[in-house]
Amino acid sequence: QEAVVESGGGLVQPGGSLRRSCAASGFPLEYYAVGWFRQAPGQGLEGVSCISSGEDNTVYADAVKGRFTISRDRAKNTVYLQMNNLKAEDTAVYYCARDPKGLNMCVLREYRYATWGQGTQVIVSS
Repeated sequence: QEAVVESGGGLVQPGGSLRRSCAASGFPLEYYAVGWFRQAPGQGLEGVSCISSGEDNTVYADAVKGRFTISRDRAKNTVYLQMNNLKAEDTAVYYCARDPKGLNMCVLREYRYATWGQGTQVIVSS
């Protein structure tokens, strides 16, 4: 069965860092764009970052530019989201998902993505 599984969530103090992982099983993740989305309490789903297939081109939401970095490890069939200088407003449930049409470009549009992970919580608090 094809699936993606997120890991690396948790509680961190403001200014701290976390690395999120999105691991794929049952299919080669390198042929898909991968997006990270988040949903804060009482808010809608927000696109955070994505990485294309092919050239690994990346996109970041303005709220995370300069603080978050998305990357891909083909050998591990995994995409990572390195989150630095975390702020309270980064508190949310984070999801990863794949986009089969993201060759050399990706977009942070929810409707493009399928095969969503279960979501994991990130809490930024002192």
